[in-house]
Amino acid sequence: MKRELTCIICPRGCALTAEVEDKQVRVSGNACPRGEEYAVSECLHPVRTVTATLRVANRCDTMVSVKTERPVSKDKMPEVMQQLRNTQVNAPLFVGDVVLQEICGSRIIVTKTVL
Repeated sequence: MKRELTCIICPRGCALTAEVEDKQVRVSGNACPRGEEYAVSECLHPVRTVTATLRVANRCDTMVSVKTERPVSKDKMPEVMQQLRNTQVNAPLFVGDVVLQEICGSRIIVTKTVL
């Protein structure tokens, strides 16, 4: 299988071509080793940082932005979002506060202060 990717590791944005065969990845187009690492990771085990908003239960019409503390496996994103859909928090909240201890291997942290 052949994939065309744009490297997101540095501002250069190299156009990468990754050819995957039997879990072996051949990468071309990268200007540095980090581009190759990115392409291999994206082809074999893609991860994403999940961002969302949660309802602040003790504030009228207020939401707070949150994110996973570390990237989670791309195939786990629906599971993360399902758990977040059912979550409400109470103010005050500060940037960096942990609102959920563990979802798919990551904590959920607040990215906006709500007093």
